Amino acid sequence: MTVNISEPEKLLPIDGIRLAAGAAGIKKSGATDIVLIEICEGARCSAVFTQNRFRAAPVLISEKHIKQASPRLLMINSGNANAGTGESGYRNAVKTCELAAAQLGCSVEEVLPFSTGVIGEHLPVECFLNALPSIVQSLASDYWLSAAKGIMTTDTVAKAVSRQIEIDGEVITITGIAKGSGMIKPNMATMLGYIATDAAIDHALLSDCLKSSVESSFNSITVDGDTSTNDSCVLIATGRSAVSEINKRDERYEVFIKALNEVMQFLAQAIIRDAEGVTKFVEITVSSAESYNDAKTVAYTVAHSPLVKTALFASDPNWGRILAAVGRAEVDNINVASLSIFLGDVCIVKNGGRDPAYTEEAGQTVMSQDEIAITIDMAQGDQQATVWTSDLSYDYVKINAEYRS
Repeated sequence: MTVNISEPEKLLPIDGIRLAAGAAGIKKSGATDIVLIEICEGARCSAVFTQNRFRAAPVLISEKHIKQASPRLLMINSGNANAGTGESGYRNAVKTCELAAAQLGCSVEEVLPFSTGVIGEHLPVECFLNALPSIVQSLASDYWLSAAKGIMTTDTVAKAVSRQIEIDGEVITITGIAKGSGMIKPNMATMLGYIATDAAIDHALLSDCLKSSVESSFNSITVDGDTSTNDSCVLIATGRSAVSEINKRDERYEVFIKALNEVMQFLAQAIIRDAEGVTKFVEITVSSAESYNDAKTVAYTVAHSPLVKTALFASDPNWGRILAAVGRAEVDNINVASLSIFLGDVCIVKNGGRDPAYTEEAGQTVMSQDEIAITIDMAQGDQQATVWTSDLSYDYVKINAEYRS
């Protein structure tokens, strides 16, 4: 089940990027499971990765390779995470990079591998050996949607979007894809996300853009509070547009970063709208906090509460669960006597207690919707943070109970 999301009808190509997707037999279903993203020479590339201490072999290799060379190929496989596989898993990932480099005619260090799927199973290198030649031959600029579908695991819909902006009378295009439905509480990145633009931008500024956009998008979502071993997010700038190089000192930067933030937030929210077992899309905003970290901590505490999430699934306006979650957030100096909590535009808590004007019927009206906004006014400062999450349904438990079946 999804909440108000559908696959895009059209994605815009990025000059300097070619993609391909094919079935190599990694997935038992025979579905597409290898995706290639070829990057032109001269492009700038930045990436962020999971901070899980059990980072998967492809994450370790990608972290290493991107420091050694400018990437020419992103190689993504779905159906197998190649995580928790020790030295043999690392060797297998290196071998797949060697196979891809030989096909593309680039160095091994110019290949970044990515994997998603079941943890603890060894990556079948023979699948890459057999499938890569034909997949490389099919590289084309208009395969973004095929690539979005190829990186899916428990996702039910491809997550992808394109945006265009005009700068100096010329057009800049941004296209991005992402995957993720469960094991979502990113730390530095999302499950998998790939965003490309034809803008010309300095590498250091590109990295700043990625980190900034990730913080307000992929690092502001949670399905179940679990950070994956394979989280990765890559931002590519090919520099092929007619717009001169963007720098942070001119107004053009603000136009670009606004569009990039829109793309990243769309993809991040798409993950929540397609979360495992989802029936509710929930936006939690904490305002008037002493610090951004305080606001984010309170928002995540509410978002991670199983009692809040099950009440959301039941459409039950049990506002006491929200109040209790706020109260246990690991934030100093919460003044419960001054804070207020809203469901949509309905005030449920005012000055630390139930709003005298609140009615169960008003709360029920909001909780019965499939998109719900929860706002927590801390009345302590001027900082704000927003987190997006989903409810906790029977289907979420079923999907994850049967994940390896």
